[in-house]
Amino acid sequence: MPNDLVRYPIPAETTRVELAFANSRFIATIGQAQTVDEAKDFIAAMRAEFADATHNVPVYKVGYGNSITEGASDDGEPSGTAGRPALAVLRGADIGDVVLVITRYFGGTKLGTGGLVRAYTQAAQEALAVLPRTWRIETRSGLLSVPYSFYERIKLLVEATNGEILDEEFAGEVILTLSFALDHYAEFEHALTEVTSGGLEVLWEDS
Repeated sequence: MPNDLVRYPIPAETTRVELAFANSRFIATIGQAQTVDEAKDFIAAMRAEFADATHNVPVYKVGYGNSITEGASDDGEPSGTAGRPALAVLRGADIGDVVLVITRYFGGTKLGTGGLVRAYTQAAQEALAVLPRTWRIETRSGLLSVPYSFYERIKLLVEATNGEILDEEFAGEVILTLSFALDHYAEFEHALTEVTSGGLEVLWEDS
């Protein structure tokens, strides 16, 4: 997997901003969507919440870097004046797995093509400006069968290489379910080979 997908910034929570533009009221709601289905669910929820609005313009960018899926709609606004400029803001932001719905209540004054582009661009920019961020860390999980004589050493090794033991099953040997960030699992494999002289190997889920 490309290095830029090992970890990347994503929305930490759903955030909302409001602004007025030539008597129209704009409400921008932005949040996290790790899949297209999650983005569609978010959009549906916003459309239900603001069912009486003139427009609910949705855009999303799922993924990060060179591996993204995008979507946008003008939701009845003139073509290219709403979804496209809002999506352009998301494209220019260093963030992934993000969905945004800009709700408009028409205030009686027509904005024109240029005014609409400016309004939706500004709404997207202001939503991003106040959005708290966290990190999505891509992980790799696997199973490791450990003789009891190695158990304590392997536990320390997992901790030293920033891994996590998700589960332990005590039988003839200890079966560990392990999880590592993609930029750490190779370090663990190398250390495991040294400690056990190649006697133990992780069965990775994607192997």
